Amino acid sequence: MNQAQRKQLSNEWLEEATIFQMQEKMEGSELTSEDLVLMYLEAIAEKNSLVNAVLEVNPKALQIAQALDDERSESGPRSILHGLPILLKDNIETADELHTSAGSLALAKHYATNDATIVEKLRNAGAVILGKANMTEWANFMSDKMTNGFSSRGGQVINPYGPFDVGGSSSGSASAIASNLAAAAIGTETSGSILNPAAQNGLVGLKPTVGSVSRAGIIPLSHTQDTAGPMTRTVEDTLHLFSAIVGQDKRDPITQKSRVFKDKVWRDCLDVHALQGKRIGVARAIFNQEMSAERAELFERQLAVLKELGAEIIDPVDIGCVEDELGYDVLTYEFKADLNSYLANTNATNPIRSLSDVIHFNNLHPNETLKFGQIMLERSELTSGTLTEKEYIQALTNNRYLAGEIGLGKSLDDLKLDALVFPQDHGCSIGAAAGFPSITVPAGFTQVGEPFGLTFSSRAWSEPMLISMAYAFEQKVNARRKPTFTIQ
Repeated sequence: MNQAQRKQLSNEWLEEATIFQMQEKMEGSELTSEDLVLMYLEAIAEKNSLVNAVLEVNPKALQIAQALDDERSESGPRSILHGLPILLKDNIETADELHTSAGSLALAKHYATNDATIVEKLRNAGAVILGKANMTEWANFMSDKMTNGFSSRGGQVINPYGPFDVGGSSSGSASAIASNLAAAAIGTETSGSILNPAAQNGLVGLKPTVGSVSRAGIIPLSHTQDTAGPMTRTVEDTLHLFSAIVGQDKRDPITQKSRVFKDKVWRDCLDVHALQGKRIGVARAIFNQEMSAERAELFERQLAVLKELGAEIIDPVDIGCVEDELGYDVLTYEFKADLNSYLANTNATNPIRSLSDVIHFNNLHPNETLKFGQIMLERSELTSGTLTEKEYIQALTNNRYLAGEIGLGKSLDDLKLDALVFPQDHGCSIGAAAGFPSITVPAGFTQVGEPFGLTFSSRAWSEPMLISMAYAFEQKVNARRKPTFTIQ
């Protein structure tokens, strides 16, 4: 394909093309993986300066694509992801020429020695790792004053829809996919870091059950809450990406529970009738006081759509706790222990071996690294790093009790609910503390053009049902629209 043809295809087709549509064209010999990589590299060159979403591109991406094209011609595609360019959040390890830094200048020269398990899975499925996406530094656990999407290594990520919050901390992954700089992206979440930027950028974002996706090879924040998940433009694309990364991994023991998905036929989740007869709860106390009148109206409009699609709305539902009761104590204690373990096992050439080293590096380079301070890093450093403190055990027990036993879990069971629905990412910290899954899907825009999302949350291991419900809703409202880049 020549440059003029690529440009025409990029302008007229690629921007909202789905993974299935890309695969169709490659199977029909109308397009190659090499063409796709070139089109996305051209898009990054043209638009990334507007959004600052992509930190770096894989210098071998084009050659990898060429090899995958050759493989396709000889033996066919490995999976529906064969030849598709994927971006990764900058806290996900790749054993190639890409850095893994969590957005921090302290790790700006760090090369990982191994692929994260999910990267191995993506490569085995035939995906092309296109590059690393910018993110809120240290997964938004550096300073309580830091703006969403800022990192000392990459600067500020911008929302392509306008002068709106880009969301955190998978900000670059969200902005990049909304801006069509890759076919799809992987983000990570500890508490809202997939759901929030997905909602803010008009995307689908799936925060899986803790244990369904391996965290091995991902710079950690909290071992009890961290998970990785897909960020895409459609529910179907999210399904394809999630089905490629889900599964057991000996390096992450909690993933043994993901055997519940063994032999799952994921395409069965694409059911436009999935909301028929579902009981869906509305926990208004979680969000009523925090939402504008305009967003409240948008939410009510989408509740009416759910009813139209056959759902029974149970409104209101008392889930027994509010997000403020959970706090950040668990994360404060776990961050030091988890990060110290991670850094101690990085490449021997990496001089940053502990949280203390990170803090020291930042203090030596304050102009470049301490625009917002590092109070949360310093608070975590004051803990022992051994997780033996009584305060930590109490906070962990309290959060799991509030979120699971008397919060989401109890409400779902007692009222025989299939799911709860929230505007934007409200309620995300409760699901995060319980380790439960959620999915955000585009649901509209405010009058000034800010994206608005709807989030479905349910029990552990309910991803197939959540994906199905999100798909049925998406197909009815068709709310996503591409950004016009009226950035101020």
